[in-house]
Amino acid sequence: MALDPLKRLITELGRLPGVGPKTAGRLAHHLLRVPPSEAETLAAAILEVKQKLFHCSRCGAITDVDPCAFCTDPERDDHLLCVVEQPFNIDPIERTGEFSGRYHVLQGALSPLRGIGPDQLAIPPLFDRLEGVEEVILATNPNVEGEATAHYLARRLAERSLRVTRLAFGMPVGGDIEYTDEVTLSRSLRGRRDLHS
Repeated sequence: MALDPLKRLITELGRLPGVGPKTAGRLAHHLLRVPPSEAETLAAAILEVKQKLFHCSRCGAITDVDPCAFCTDPERDDHLLCVVEQPFNIDPIERTGEFSGRYHVLQGALSPLRGIGPDQLAIPPLFDRLEGVEEVILATNPNVEGEATAHYLARRLAERSLRVTRLAFGMPVGGDIEYTDEVTLSRSLRGRRDLHS
């Protein structure tokens, strides 16, 4: 009975992306060793994120104000729209200093095997935002789901009179944008290519 809270913590930590059973166990045992104040600080930070942060109603980025800073910044270029899969894909692109347009977060990628089709993604709001946009940059991950999403969007966007480009990835297929270094991602932004359906 005494191990039930520990097993529960390991189970909950194991639900986090990229955290397997061994890592979950190490994290749980680490939390047992830290002073209660550190564990409380971590718990408070988790609760604060859940209570104060949400998705921007316009672009889907994580924010504490609506619309977010990306959507309200007058210095950003309204003619450029970068489409990413998840909110955490924005940070690496921002760190390059190469992109000054707006963002649109799909909240995922097409994955028929997992039951994720166009209706489960923020695709209709994307098309609602295209007025005045001259170029849409498809910055989905270079894996099967990301490529399928990019090709689907390229076909749909071909009906519009705007430029549709795809990042030129200097990384292996199957990698993720969030793990790409700034130099590689910066070159990908500069070397993006036109997509034709």
